[in-house]
Amino acid sequence: MKNFTTGLNIALVLAVAVLFYLQFSNKKPTASAGAAIAAAPGSFKIAYFEMDSIENHYEYFKEVRNILRAKDQDNGRQLGEMKNTFVAKYQELQKNAQSMTQAELAAKQQELGQMEKTFQNKEQMLNQELQNESFKRLQEVKKRIEDYLKEYNKDKGFAYVFTGSPDLIYLKDTAYNITSDLILGLNAQAKKK
Repeated sequence: MKNFTTGLNIALVLAVAVLFYLQFSNKKPTASAGAAIAAAPGSFKIAYFEMDSIENHYEYFKEVRNILRAKDQDNGRQLGEMKNTFVAKYQELQKNAQSMTQAELAAKQQELGQMEKTFQNKEQMLNQELQNESFKRLQEVKKRIEDYLKEYNKDKGFAYVFTGSPDLIYLKDTAYNITSDLILGLNAQAKKK
């Protein structure tokens, strides 16, 4: 999950960088660029928030993380049971192999092969389901953050709000850190729902 949020942060920063480039490299002012040019100097405001703080303090995010963790543990339990059954059958085959006929031995080996294939298919299916569920739920978290930021920014006037990642940002002025406001607002909004 940490890799997903890091990847998401990188993608968001790259997208914003492209928007910056497109916005300010255009020689001909468009309607929106004209508005930016007409704006008073120093009125361009940017804020940021720390995603790791959101992950640790936003109650809905913690709820999502716990749901995904429980699903992962349930998947592990199911696969563990299947693996234990396979190991027991395999040990039984090893123990009784010398007293079995060739046909019986071949049938047991085929049964074990089928069990192994079933295990692999189940493992792949559960992993895919978890990945899809993780993506869906993390998109819901992202949407809630975006929706809250739209409301939050109505009277703040920020042109951009970034999420801070130590890998991508080299300097940040804490005066523009809105993390605590975001956590308080998101948690208050989550209690209403």
